[in-house]
Amino acid sequence: MPVPCLSTSRSFVYVLTGQQSALIQSLEPSCGYLAMTPLGGRDSVAPVNESLSLSYADVVKSMRKGFRVQFPFRDRTVGGSFKQCLMDSIPVSTSTGKTDWFGTILSADTNFLLCIPVHQIPSRYRMPLGIMLYAIAYALQIRKMIAALCRFLLMPLAVLVFLAHKYWKTRVTIDAVEKFLRMQQMLGPTRYAYTDITAITGHFREKLGQGGYGSVYKGVLLPGDLHVAVKMLNGNSNCNGEEFISEVATIGMIHHVNVVRLVGFCSEEMRRALVYEHMPRGSLDKYIFLSERSFSWDKINEIALGIARGINYLHQGCDMQILHFDIKPHNILLDDNFVPKVADFGLAKLYPRDKSFVSDRALRGTVGYMAPEMVSWSFGVISGKSDVYSFGMLLLEMAGGRRNVDPNADSSKSKAYYPSWVYD
Repeated sequence: MPVPCLSTSRSFVYVLTGQQSALIQSLEPSCGYLAMTPLGGRDSVAPVNESLSLSYADVVKSMRKGFRVQFPFRDRTVGGSFKQCLMDSIPVSTSTGKTDWFGTILSADTNFLLCIPVHQIPSRYRMPLGIMLYAIAYALQIRKMIAALCRFLLMPLAVLVFLAHKYWKTRVTIDAVEKFLRMQQMLGPTRYAYTDITAITGHFREKLGQGGYGSVYKGVLLPGDLHVAVKMLNGNSNCNGEEFISEVATIGMIHHVNVVRLVGFCSEEMRRALVYEHMPRGSLDKYIFLSERSFSWDKINEIALGIARGINYLHQGCDMQILHFDIKPHNILLDDNFVPKVADFGLAKLYPRDKSFVSDRALRGTVGYMAPEMVSWSFGVISGKSDVYSFGMLLLEMAGGRRNVDPNADSSKSKAYYPSWVYD
């Protein structure tokens, strides 16, 4: 029954007597359980079976006789048995009125310690023992909280971190393999569309050089930020694309430390391009014709040996022998460490290795480096020795620091054919 004098428009006070105590869940839906005061027992003003007919005055009279109010952390065993203390410590859900078994299991050991009848112990030991029991009880609670934290928070977090690390490690391995496979694909020449060439060169922003064949532009190839040199061939330089075919057919299938690598090519109608690895030091002719020598004799010897290894690989290291036919300083490129690489295979030809000479008599090469047999049968047959002759002329220029044929030489220098002058 409600208590009108204690109720307001926002709060409601009820008196539940006898069996009505089990109907606490039938209160107003907006009500929350705050406290329940027991008034029954031997000192009750009416028997239990008559509690339903108690009036408000009877309830007040019963309360005036006095009743026990238990506060938290008081010894529950005072005035009761140890068993009753444990029974009273079982928590009841405030929303359903049913036993909270989860809370009971969680606080069982703590309640056991708090129900120990400390009041029966001599007074001089009572306080120290009570403090010790409370300390143990709260330590157990803290331990349970830590255990719950570790189990329900730290453990899933550790598992999550482990799985994330495992995934990251697997992802890194996969990425490394993918990067390796992409680099492997780049080892062989790749065919690019003209739009790709435009993107690689940044719309032909940085020009490296120009010649009769066309222009060379600097570019960047992804992935890996590989710097490349893109040679754009003139559409009218060779109508049948013979130089283009020669370059792709020869250098496209080889890879040697002293031979420049062909990364890819482009051919769309008359627009053709060759993509090489970029040689940041440029060509050899920029260094050997200076008034002051750029290299020591040991470095010149090292570069000469590198060029010789590249030519020897072309002649002997491939399934088909590759004759370059245009060995000269301009076609020797240098990397960051001045390692020489044979380049520009526009005049190169493929021949079987068992063929000792070449039947082709077309004029090939550059004046000053071209072997005599390239001009006339009377000087012999064309073979790999034609490249060796050109290499010898290149060595003369590297050693002498002047061009074999220099029409711009002043009067103080001999305008005679330099090899002939050396021979004399």
